[in-house]
Amino acid sequence: MKKILLMNGPNLNLLGVREPDVYGTVTLADIEREVRAYAAERGAEMDCFQSNHEGALIDRLHEARGVYDGIVYNPGAHTHYSYALRDAVSSIDVPTVEVHLSDIEAREEFRRVSVIAPVCVAQIKGKGKEGYKEAVDVLLAL
Repeated sequence: MKKILLMNGPNLNLLGVREPDVYGTVTLADIEREVRAYAAERGAEMDCFQSNHEGALIDRLHEARGVYDGIVYNPGAHTHYSYALRDAVSSIDVPTVEVHLSDIEAREEFRRVSVIAPVCVAQIKGKGKEGYKEAVDVLLAL
């Protein structure tokens, strides 16, 4: 059985109340529950982790080595500037798919560039919660 880590970065714990016109009204707990069930239907086990702290996310990525077969990761605002998280993803040798609920290329100028995407096997954006499921499919197809 494949094991996948679903990670979410800063402010994603506020989904459902934070900018519903951009992110919708679905909560992080809803996404985690639905994506975990989706993975299970496909024979994969999933753990979930969210933090607002860069160091905690880096630690979790380091701990993923040898434990997980893939990572679904929404880095939130870290997407655009965290070279530390980019380096963590590139150094663990665990296939990672970057996911964004909104289409970051259609938003503010500063949100259009991801420093993390180049070290991921794929980037999925603008598909809402369905993007997380698509990321699971990408990882299971590897």
